[in-house]
Order: sequence, then C-alpha cells, then structure tokens
Amino acid sequence: MVVESLTRPYPVSIPMVVLVSLVPCYIFIAASMQGRALHVPELPLDRVVPLQPAWAIVYGVLYLFLVILPVFVVRQEEHIRRTVWAYLMVWIAAYVCFFAYPTIAPRPASVVGEGFVVWGLRFLYSADPPYNCFPSLHVAHSFVSALTCYRTHREVGWAAWICALLVAISTLFSKQHYVLDVIAGAVLAYVAYLVFLRNVARDGVSELDRRLAPVFAFGTMGIVGLGLACFWVAYQFSS
Repeated sequence: MVVESLTRPYPVSIPMVVLVSLVPCYIFIAASMQGRALHVPELPLDRVVPLQPAWAIVYGVLYLFLVILPVFVVRQEEHIRRTVWAYLMVWIAAYVCFFAYPTIAPRPASVVGEGFVVWGLRFLYSADPPYNCFPSLHVAHSFVSALTCYRTHREVGWAAWICALLVAISTLFSKQHYVLDVIAGAVLAYVAYLVFLRNVARDGVSELDRRLAPVFAFGTMGIVGLGLACFWVAYQFSS
C-alpha cells in the first residue's frame, strides 16, 4: 500500500510549470535593486530582537522540511492543483511587492564569532541577497505548506504550523526580515489558503494517504536531517 501511494503519478500542469519558472526570478529581482531607493520598514520591536546565529539553522532546516512536506503528504490531484495555485499566488503577489516596495534586510555589517552556527549564518548571508524582504516569502511558503498539509491530516498540519511559526521567529533572530515582513507573509499565506485551500474536502483524502501522512512527515524529517548532516560535514572541511 505504501508503494501504491508513493508511485501515484504527480500531476504536471501549466501552473506548476509557471511556479517552477518563477523561482529564478527571485535572484533577478534582487539584482535589479542596485541603485534603487531601498525602504527599511523597521518597528521598535525590530531593534529589541537581538541577532542569534543559531536561528539560522532553524531558518534553513525547518523551511526545507516545510517545502518538501506537501510533496509527500498532499496526494489528491485536485488538492495538489489548489496547492500549486496557492503557491503561485504567493510568488506573484510577493514579486509585485518586491518591485513596488524594495527593501533591504536588517543584517549587521559583520557577523562576529566562530563555530558551526556562525558559519551557517555567514553562508546564509552570502547565498541570499539582502533584498526582497516585504513580504517574507520564507514565512508565506512555510504557512501555505502547513495549511495545505492540515487539509490532509490535522496532526501533521498542526505540527507543520508550529514549524512555520518557528521559521517566522527565525527570520527575526537571523536578521533576515522585519516584523512587518513576517506579518505580511503570514497574511499572504492565509489569503492564499482562503482562496484556494479552505474548500478542499477532507473526505476526498483516501484512508491510506491519511494514515501514511505521519510516516511521510517523519521520513521528510529524516531527509532534512541528512541534509543538515551533510552541511555539518561541509563546515568541517571548510574549517
């Protein structure tokens, strides 16, 4: 039965192709920020939150977990299509905001310290341009993933929601985003849920897929854990 669920064909549609093609645009938009006036939507709370490099690991690991999770948990074709549309809405709305309201992340001039978590934060800063902050795509993607998994399995959805909340917190402690970015990302995810996912029928989920959802969630955690281990090995070789 597990094989049957795993080998079920994943539908490929025009929205999915468009979604994948939009991913590189994130870098192109960031590159276009050179020379533009950049906004800093800082609140007093942003100045209170300190930089905590350890949160960079949460930022990367739990986000990767949430991005992968729906691929295994969401198995019904109509649900998959609606999930893709929700992601597509988030991408397009965020890109419009990035162009209309360009921002720069509240990163420090330098990251002081040694060790794995500091190395990880430096790697994050070097890999991700400090633009495209409002709204937070990290937060929006995480909550869409959690909300769509909730339509398949309540407990897995709640666990994913907690992970998404931790991702949101991590964006602040890693100084990747402002509080307003996080709020806007969460609101955008919820709007996408209301438009595309709220009416997904839970009774359309097969009993097999419902029972396997926690198994797939733990398997996804294992995959991400392996990725973290590889990241640790890379750090050892770089030291």
